[in-house]
Amino acid sequence: MKYILRIYQWVIACPILLVLTIITALITMLLSLLGMGRWAGYYPPKLWAKCWCLLMFVRVEVHGRKNIDKRTSYVFVANHQGAYDIFSIYGYLNHNFRWMMKKSLEKVPFVGIACKSSGHIMVDRSSPQAIKNTMDEAKEKLKGGMSLVVFPEGSRSWDGSMQSFKRGAFKLALDFNLPVVPITIDGSFKVLPRTTYNITPGKIILTIHEPIMPSAEGHDLDKVLKESYEKIQSALPQASK
Repeated sequence: MKYILRIYQWVIACPILLVLTIITALITMLLSLLGMGRWAGYYPPKLWAKCWCLLMFVRVEVHGRKNIDKRTSYVFVANHQGAYDIFSIYGYLNHNFRWMMKKSLEKVPFVGIACKSSGHIMVDRSSPQAIKNTMDEAKEKLKGGMSLVVFPEGSRSWDGSMQSFKRGAFKLALDFNLPVVPITIDGSFKVLPRTTYNITPGKIILTIHEPIMPSAEGHDLDKVLKESYEKIQSALPQASK
């Protein structure tokens, strides 16, 4: 059965998904050039992400969607277990947003250009000035009423456990007095850890926690970072903490 699954994945599903990825990227680039980047940067990729889940037999279950309002801007922060974090959030969060992603992803054929043209934020850590430019770009997106999704660990986990959080996403929320929404991703490490390209069918659970609302004085950065970490960790099985 395992060998039949691998043949299906690499001979049937992957070629279909590769073509779908190119088509989605081209549609996103074209619509962005026509001034529809706000729509194109989310809805075509949302369908694309769902196809990656459906064709690879990955189910996504969402808890707590009632905690967010489609008309409200948030800074979403999530743990980062594996590549399927992207597909599960894109496909099933049901809230328009922009990613803060590594600048190196610009080099991915088709996908990198599509992401950049539709307004996703490429994080450049090459120098203090580059970091400042990245944060300024993110502030412009938030100023326009858009939400952001950030993996504050910075990169995928090697063993499925959570790493420490970086402060950048929380500083953005503080600067704009926006609610921070922690999201727990559970199961994506088993589906596709960073040590392999073979996808294991399974279930990913997204838990959308209640927003951490700013007080009248604004966010306390360290307090919100700690609370977000604890909320995300609370919905993980013991082995992933």
